[in-house]
Amino acid sequence: MASRTPGAKFKEYSGNSHSMMLDDMETVLSDIQEFITGERPIDSSDRILATVLFLDIASSTERAAELGDTPWRNLLNSYYTIVRKELARFRGKETNTTGDSFLATFDGPARAVRCALAIALAVRQLGIEVRAGVHTGECELMGDNVGGIAVHTGARIMAKAEPGGVFVSGTVKDLVSGSGINFQDQGVHQLKGIPGECRLFSARS
Repeated sequence: MASRTPGAKFKEYSGNSHSMMLDDMETVLSDIQEFITGERPIDSSDRILATVLFLDIASSTERAAELGDTPWRNLLNSYYTIVRKELARFRGKETNTTGDSFLATFDGPARAVRCALAIALAVRQLGIEVRAGVHTGECELMGDNVGGIAVHTGARIMAKAEPGGVFVSGTVKDLVSGSGINFQDQGVHQLKGIPGECRLFSARS
């Protein structure tokens, strides 16, 4: 059949099933697209080195219960405005927001730390405090979002921060050496779900 179809190629696929639909669907569909269009699909997943910043409001559940739905929503809107203003100022990219939690990426760790410090200071006018975690590592691009172990590490670092605190990994501290940002050693921690131990530092402007 291949010899009778212009441009066709004979291809064999591994597997025990006689149905090509059951063995390697992604490969089969890529081959079909290449035959029809002349181009193979671009892999939507890629990996980059990035700095991730995680933020949330400390004791947010208690504060929401104290305020009630409408005042809490108004406070959140003011919080969103402050965070997004600082992200724009420090060239951060908002990649995920759920409730009071933000995930943003930066192409430089010093900007990420300074952004976190600026947000922590600015939101105090709202009567709230944030916790922030910053880490640099290889991230997987997934559309407009990011994933991978570096992202999980950033989230776990944030969880260790005290209210109003900006915690960073040793990687970030080393990378921003000479930037003028001050750090205080917070000791070695076991981050939930992350192999090994991680020394954390709190940032000070």
